[in-house]
Amino acid sequence: MRLIPLAVLGLSLAGCTQMAATMNRSEAPKATAAQTAAATAVTRAPSPRPAARATPAQLDTTTPEQRVAAAQAPATAETRLGTTVGSLGNPSEGGFWMKTPLVDAPAQGRIVNPATGKSAQVELRPLSGSGTGSQVSLPALQLLGVPLTDLPTLEVYRS
Repeated sequence: MRLIPLAVLGLSLAGCTQMAATMNRSEAPKATAAQTAAATAVTRAPSPRPAARATPAQLDTTTPEQRVAAAQAPATAETRLGTTVGSLGNPSEGGFWMKTPLVDAPAQGRIVNPATGKSAQVELRPLSGSGTGSQVSLPALQLLGVPLTDLPTLEVYRS
């Protein structure tokens, strides 16, 4: 029951973020269909069951194999999109993803926590609205070693 207020707090703080410096948005080489399919297999996971919405561990439906694969270095060239302040996104949406104003179409990418050097391969999803911050999935924040109530500055790359 404590997770719901934390999630509401995190989502409400997402609108307060003011940082999204965009740098170097040049086009990266396009990934092959096989690379895109492999990346999608890493970043997608089912939504948690309604009865299991009590703890972060119960909300994380990713497999150990997906967590290991998401932590791997990228296999393709990357383009740095910029930095953004991340907050916890909807914890009922499974998988590794980031909703960010740094992209205008879904893409595969990677986010890095410069404070720890940890990274996660994620599906980058467009985020529209008045805020400039980004929403990050629960499993991605955990992989980055970020407390769920923190608002870290994250580096964003497109594969």
